[in-house]
Amino acid sequence: MQADTVPEWVQTRRRTIGTRIRAGRLDADLTQMALADLCDVDHKTIHRIEYAVTDPSLGLLLRIADAIGVPLADLVRQ
Repeated sequence: MQADTVPEWVQTRRRTIGTRIRAGRLDADLTQMALADLCDVDHKTIHRIEYAVTDPSLGLLLRIADAIGVPLADLVRQ
């Protein structure tokens, strides 16, 4: 497997987590830019996470969960 190739199940989980983050952000009435500011990252990073382009670090997931007011477990549960 090439380094830039991920198994389909990983991509599926990324999409699920990204969708949950996007829903939480919208429920919190935050734009991607506002969430990015709260998490001290570029808004493009939030976009990439929401659209399953990249994997966020655990630290960033914790900051996102806190900023949108949901437990981390709710974002990553199966």
